[in-house]
Amino acid sequence: MNESISKGPFDGLLIIDLTHVLNGPFGTQILCDLGARVIKVEQPGHGDDTRTYGPYVDGQSLYYSFVNRGKESVVLNLKEDKDRAIFINMLQKADVLAENFRPGTMEKLGFSWEALQKINPRLIYASSSGFGHTGPMRNAPAYDTIIQAMSGIMMETGFADGPPVRVGTSLSDLCAGVYMFCGIASALYGREKKGRGAHVDIAMFDSTLSFLEHGLMAYIATGKSPERLGNRHPYMAPFDVFNTQDKPVTICCGNDSLFQALCKALDLEALPADPRFASNVMRVQNQAQLKMKLESVLNTQPADYWLSRIHQAGVPVAPLLSVSEAMELPQTQARNMLVEAGGIRMPGNPIKISGYPDPHIRPGAAALDQDGVKIRQEFN
Repeated sequence: MNESISKGPFDGLLIIDLTHVLNGPFGTQILCDLGARVIKVEQPGHGDDTRTYGPYVDGQSLYYSFVNRGKESVVLNLKEDKDRAIFINMLQKADVLAENFRPGTMEKLGFSWEALQKINPRLIYASSSGFGHTGPMRNAPAYDTIIQAMSGIMMETGFADGPPVRVGTSLSDLCAGVYMFCGIASALYGREKKGRGAHVDIAMFDSTLSFLEHGLMAYIATGKSPERLGNRHPYMAPFDVFNTQDKPVTICCGNDSLFQALCKALDLEALPADPRFASNVMRVQNQAQLKMKLESVLNTQPADYWLSRIHQAGVPVAPLLSVSEAMELPQTQARNMLVEAGGIRMPGNPIKISGYPDPHIRPGAAALDQDGVKIRQEFN
């Protein structure tokens, strides 16, 4: 099957990618999906650690393939003079250098921000690390779960009578990768006005703090950390997962009119007049009693019955789907969110921009040093 390369808004940009594992490669993958040429520079031996991580399909690591599709691969030893010379030539022509080493690593290799500015004053140098390049914890090692634990997000996730729970995806890695992409795009726009490069410094810790939302609101408002709430919303009700006769559904009412529409759909027209439920503030205070009232009716019919009836009432309602069910939704197909790259199915690009293609078939992830000969010749 022929693979097609999408030419996006970053077509013509050259990205030198020293990132590894997940958070950095996720950020540079967005650039690649939007048309940039991304050359992944890997260390001798086994290259990016995730090449050795499962699960595998036809011998290819999905962990690696999901965030490195369409990138070129070259192996360079930056401690050897010949490879350093090639790398410097690459930097002189590059628009962006991205890395997610522990702070200080690039300085030890002789590629500090000051040195990079001398090599290429227009270079955007993007760093992503656990805690950033400043502050007392700048040198602390980190993985996603470490950051989730320290940011407060793990402590606020789960049910009140249960232990803290890690969010069910590598949230800290992924949101830092998104912020790395945002920082690079912003710095490129700034370069168009000022004519010079910039150092983008992204921390997984900062990125996760910015995603706390309700937990941070509670702290600012009360000076205390929030309690774990399970699936319910801290400031709106009913806004939760509810049991039906056969399986749960989620129902979200963000205002009085939606609550009234829900009550009508459930044949509970008198409920909004109950002083305990007459306003959102009162419903939040009495959410446990409200949930009992709603579930007493919801338990009389199966989920499909209620999904149809509540949806017809104009109230946001949804089934709880597994990953496989979500991937098989017509909406997922319509938005091209399950693409094929190198013969492997993987998530598509959620950034849709008019005037640029969003191909279903994309180039896969390169084998280690697959483009090494060509790249060495180009930048020798």
